[in-house]
Amino acid sequence: MAFSFPNPVNELAARSVAGLVVASAVAILVTGAGWAAWLLAAGFALRVAWGPRFSPFGLLATRVIAPRLGPARLVPGPPKRFAQAIGLVVSLAAALSWTLGAPVAAWAILAVLVVAASLEAFIGFCLGCWIFGRLMRAGIIPASVCEACADVTGRLAARSAELRAEREASAR
Repeated sequence: MAFSFPNPVNELAARSVAGLVVASAVAILVTGAGWAAWLLAAGFALRVAWGPRFSPFGLLATRVIAPRLGPARLVPGPPKRFAQAIGLVVSLAAALSWTLGAPVAAWAILAVLVVAASLEAFIGFCLGCWIFGRLMRAGIIPASVCEACADVTGRLAARSAELRAEREASAR
């Protein structure tokens, strides 16, 4: 089975996954169950490798939560995959810290994960996507990785048209 990640991605599903990550990380912090950071990391690994296909959070978000939040809002997949990879690194760092007997470091790392996932879940700001964009502008990530991301002008124009249409529809 080949590694694949959806492109485009439903932003509502991505934000739902982030909310589930926040809830899980907060539960780990509150209960002190540092071993569960390994489960969080495993979920990130599944999403990085295969998108939502085998991830419990991904499946719950795409099949149950996001469809109830409204029509899909499609965004480019590569930045979301990059963000999931950052989540994998951060959650692995927390799990390793806890396993190696450094619970304070693990809790601090999980707190960083809570902040980043909260930004995505609650206000729609994807820190990993923002970093991805900066790396593209710097030429570290080639434009061919995400042609939709490279076409910022086209995306902004499309988003402006979408917002105008929503305003007009709500004014009727």
